[in-house]
Amino acid sequence: MQSTQNDSLEQNEENFISKLLLTYLPYWPVFVVFLVLFMGGAYVYLLFSTPKYEATATMIIKDERKGSDDSKMMESLNLVSTKKIIENEVEVLQSRTLIDNVVRKLRLYAPVYQETKFRPTAAYITSPVLVEAIHPDEVHGFKKIYLQYDNKKNTVLLDNKFNCALNEWINTPYGTLKFIVNTKYQTPAAARPYYFSIIPIKRVALGISGNLKVAAANKLSSVINLSYRDEVPQRAEDVLNELLTTYSNTSINEKNNLAKNTLAFVTDRLNIVSRELEAIERKVQKYKAASGAVDISTQGELFLKNVSSNDQTVSEINMQLGGLDQAEKHILSNDNNSGILPSALGVSDPSLSRLMTNLYTSQLEYEKLKKTVAENNPLLVSVTDQINKLKPDILNNLQSQRRNLEASKKSLYATNNTYNSVLQSIPQKERQLLEISREQTIKSAIYSFLLQKREESALSYASTVSDSRVVDKAQSSPGPVSPNSKIIYLASIFASLILPIGWIGAREALNRKVLYRREIEQLTSIPVLGEIAYTKTGSSNEIEAGKRTFIAQEFRKIRTSLPYLGIGPKTKKILVTSSIPGEGKSFIAANLAVSLSLTGKKVALIDLDLHNPSLQKILKTNHEFGISNYLIGDKEPVEIINSSSEFGNLYFVASGPLQPNPSELLENGRINDIISYMESNFDVVIIDTAPVVSVSDAHILSGCCDATLYIVRHQYTPKMLIERIDRNNKINQLTNPAIIFNGVKDRGFVKSNYGYGYDYVYGYDQTRKDKKFLN
Repeated sequence: MQSTQNDSLEQNEENFISKLLLTYLPYWPVFVVFLVLFMGGAYVYLLFSTPKYEATATMIIKDERKGSDDSKMMESLNLVSTKKIIENEVEVLQSRTLIDNVVRKLRLYAPVYQETKFRPTAAYITSPVLVEAIHPDEVHGFKKIYLQYDNKKNTVLLDNKFNCALNEWINTPYGTLKFIVNTKYQTPAAARPYYFSIIPIKRVALGISGNLKVAAANKLSSVINLSYRDEVPQRAEDVLNELLTTYSNTSINEKNNLAKNTLAFVTDRLNIVSRELEAIERKVQKYKAASGAVDISTQGELFLKNVSSNDQTVSEINMQLGGLDQAEKHILSNDNNSGILPSALGVSDPSLSRLMTNLYTSQLEYEKLKKTVAENNPLLVSVTDQINKLKPDILNNLQSQRRNLEASKKSLYATNNTYNSVLQSIPQKERQLLEISREQTIKSAIYSFLLQKREESALSYASTVSDSRVVDKAQSSPGPVSPNSKIIYLASIFASLILPIGWIGAREALNRKVLYRREIEQLTSIPVLGEIAYTKTGSSNEIEAGKRTFIAQEFRKIRTSLPYLGIGPKTKKILVTSSIPGEGKSFIAANLAVSLSLTGKKVALIDLDLHNPSLQKILKTNHEFGISNYLIGDKEPVEIINSSSEFGNLYFVASGPLQPNPSELLENGRINDIISYMESNFDVVIIDTAPVVSVSDAHILSGCCDATLYIVRHQYTPKMLIERIDRNNKINQLTNPAIIFNGVKDRGFVKSNYGYGYDYVYGYDQTRKDKKFLN
């Protein structure tokens, strides 16, 4: 069973391949022409296109979701660091701001070119000088400005008009420019003229964005892969390296600005506390000098210790309350800009610190994205939503912290009131000294705390630790990656196959005439009895004794197929008709009659096309009387039957003079008499009649015959008429019909003896002395 299925599949594949070759192989010159055109076009395209090289680089980002953490030592130096989200950083690396900075740094707004035979080439490393504008953001576009460099005088000649010295700003018609030596200069292969263009930075940045690709290595990695394509490999590397450097410097500058703001705030507070502490120290000194209070009793020392501890705690609570007030003020503001961390203000609650840290991180991210993307960008909207969700949680925490601190403060005040009552028993001078000393201790503690915070901020400001690291610097490909000559040539070959196939298919699909035998078989249920190939000989008589042409063989096949229609000794009448004039029905009738006569049968050929007779022309005869004379009663059958001088068994009845009412003549009853007469005196009777679409003669005569041969001509008969055969046959039935496919032409440019493109018969023509394919 499996073997049978395999054989069936192999047979289907072979049939498909055979059908494909049969359909398109005759048009091989078309494929050759398209192949030559497309391959030539591909060659010209590769000749004039600019090859591009690809540089790649890799960097790693500290992503808070993907476990890229620093060591403890690095975290202690990087106090204001924030974790990043890799998807956001991918967008930042492609931002216009960073790319604009790269264009300014590398002076890509003023590229230098060298003229060549086919196209200008970039002189990024072959130009001895580079061009720099004093205001790159304000330059206007200039397409071609020629320059000549004099290495002896260190001068540049612009457009053969302006002589410019190196490394000096010079006012030119193209703006204020400066020419500097190209440190990457390499001697070009040929000395050709140089020129440079001035392009607005926005246009250059747009071109770089189109050739730049930035993507994460995979979903679980914090590694980012960057690639950039350029016609100069060195420039491709410089663009990527400068982009990575600009990105790192921008990140460090943002952190430095934050550390700087924090350091300024702490320093201001430290100066205020320092002045207050100095005033208290002078007050103590002055009080002791005025009152003579030198020593404090043991009870006073104990009191001072307890009260001082409580007052210090109250001071810390007040400071924390102040920090909470400042934090609440920042939260209630609609500004999403980053502020100061609560840990820098003395608030030590871990939950609040975590929430504020998250808020601070989100605000930093908001500031960064706001500079690079639009306000309705999904990333910016997402960060804004995150900020809005954090603020209510922080406010609830702040209120809870404030209530706890107020309760603690109230408790401490009650304790201090108790101690104050004890103070009444201490001498007035000693009590005043204790109050001054207590205030001094509080200010000293605050001063020490602010000193610690200032050092931490200064250390973070000086550390400049980046949140990213370059894994691989940019490196260009050894050869050009675009255009890919192999792909272009393969695409050309593919197009040279597809387009002709499409053209051939469309040409045949849009043709409303019959092209294939299978179309006839699909459009009608009438069987195809045989096919006759198209010939250019111009001869209407293709059948001769001993003549073995291909068409003669086809008529012999049709002759042997007539028994399939029941034609025999008792059923011998054959009607030949078609749909429209010009399909070759008379040609088929004449040659079929000759072919039958060569078998020794006595054949009668009757021209009953009373509208447009043509058998006399085909048989090269000129008989004055015919069937029309019999139908009108002027002649008898024996008077109109003519024997053929060329074929002994062939007898011909001409159409006779044209009559004004031929269809009515066929219905006067005499036609049945003559057909019966012919049937009784001949072995085969072939009747050629008018086309069925034009007149009704064929339907009238079909009832008198035993079989009907319906002629369809290749590339001539409309498919629409084939579709109508079955419908018309239900109303006006043709007796025992069969189709002959006539005039089948060669397809495409293949010349053969048969319309399907195969040489079918090889023979020897007795009338020629050389062998040939006979047709």
